[in-house]
Amino acid sequence: MEWTVWAGLAAGLLIAVVTAPVGVSGAVFLLPVHLSVFGVPSPAITPTNLLFNVVAGPGALWRYRRDGALRGGLARRLVVGTLPGVVLGAAIRVFALPGPGVFRLLIAILLLPLGLWLCVRTLAPARHRPDAAAEPSPAALTALALGVGVIGGIYGIGGGSLLGPVLAARGLPMTRVAPAALAATFATSVVGATVYAVLSLLSSGDVAPDWWLGLSCGVGGLVGGYLGARLQPRLPENVLRLLLGILATSVGGMYALQALT
Repeated sequence: MEWTVWAGLAAGLLIAVVTAPVGVSGAVFLLPVHLSVFGVPSPAITPTNLLFNVVAGPGALWRYRRDGALRGGLARRLVVGTLPGVVLGAAIRVFALPGPGVFRLLIAILLLPLGLWLCVRTLAPARHRPDAAAEPSPAALTALALGVGVIGGIYGIGGGSLLGPVLAARGLPMTRVAPAALAATFATSVVGATVYAVLSLLSSGDVAPDWWLGLSCGVGGLVGGYLGARLQPRLPENVLRLLLGILATSVGGMYALQALT
């Protein structure tokens, strides 16, 4: 157990430092580590990821709040939309998608388009990018957040890793997108982890989280998220987005091959 705790701490810290500046908790990249390195069974891997978000989230959020980046209604609208979605997603994950083969395919379906989108958006010349768009309507934001909440509940990522790229592509600046996406991730992860705890009482499978691993990764993410949020104004945004895109594409491709073989 000792090596697992220290390895989880290091993994959570390193991933959160890189992902927090762009509004991603890091759980989207930590999940394959849980699956392949630590051997967390399915579907327990999803609440373990949510537990990471719950523990790690306050680090970056506290820093963003201190800098005044959480002001405005964007975070509130995203939270309102994602909360019911994550409850539905958790139920789907436990009762309809328990198999590891389906789970690997789901990872690939989510990460491949996300990674390619990030890479293309980052590498596209500025003259080919659309001008900054107006913020989506409240109804559109709620619908988007609801759909992302369902996916996040199934996948255990809270939804911020999907909300961030979508909103950034709409022209919203990362200084607004990152804090709001992380706030939605944190809120939905709290609800999602609670739902999984309840569902673990109704299911005979591995539904409860791996507490030691989730907590150790979360503590690392707590520190890493704070550092990442603090470094956001000093880090090249395009480099971070490209790095996230490459990571997502690589991980998605690996699991696509595993799922199809």
